[in-house]
Amino acid sequence: MSGTVLAVVARGTKRLAVGDHVYEYGPGQYLVASVDLPVTGQFLDAGPDQPALGFGMTVEPAAIAELLLQAGPGDLPKSPGGVRPGIAVTDAPDELLDAIVRLLRLLDRPRDRRVLVPLVKREILWLLMTGEQGDVVRQLGLADSSLAHIRRAVQWIRENYHRPFRVEEVARLSGMSVPAFHRNFQAVTGLAPIQFQKHIRLQAARLLLASRPHDVTGVGHRVGYDNPSQFSREYRRQFGAPPSVDAARMRGAAAPAPAALP
Repeated sequence: MSGTVLAVVARGTKRLAVGDHVYEYGPGQYLVASVDLPVTGQFLDAGPDQPALGFGMTVEPAAIAELLLQAGPGDLPKSPGGVRPGIAVTDAPDELLDAIVRLLRLLDRPRDRRVLVPLVKREILWLLMTGEQGDVVRQLGLADSSLAHIRRAVQWIRENYHRPFRVEEVARLSGMSVPAFHRNFQAVTGLAPIQFQKHIRLQAARLLLASRPHDVTGVGHRVGYDNPSQFSREYRRQFGAPPSVDAARMRGAAAPAPAALP
């Protein structure tokens, strides 16, 4: 999952996993992700005859901040306080689904898109901000919120996942004490900072192995593993097979079926 997003399922059920946390959402439900998490996911109850259908929209913190500035003192519900998880799932109210449907219908109205799409997107953001997960969404627009500090830490780890780091270093970059940083990072991502880095490393390694299946040691070193045995052990624990076996499996799944003889 990339960045901060709103995702709505119209048909099928989607399951996401982040560390030990599993989230499922189906028709009429929506998911909000407030940070860029290393998730794995799959659609359930979907196939060639019943394809999964869904809607996704990037949630821009700057747009949330603009709406916060325009809102009056009594326009927004009171925040419960504390740091919320980086992923939240809830039922979508009818007015939110209606706005999403109207946005999608604009795909067939090119003359109206330029003017109306920004307006409908603002409506969707406002409904999110005032809805059940509004506290999570509103924090996206607050530059000094705990969520904003953790998002900066997540971005730094993603950009530097291949190098070792000390938690004290990232806590300092986030403007937090080490205990507060640990507590808030775990609350938002569901992972400790070092676990988060490991997930990013292993996902990056899997992508590299899809195109370099015979260079397991080189791929491991490139994503930050100096010990090939440790890389193989952690990769197997994450994906259920050693790197070389998983790479061959991925290439086999991607290979085109042989053409039938005339």
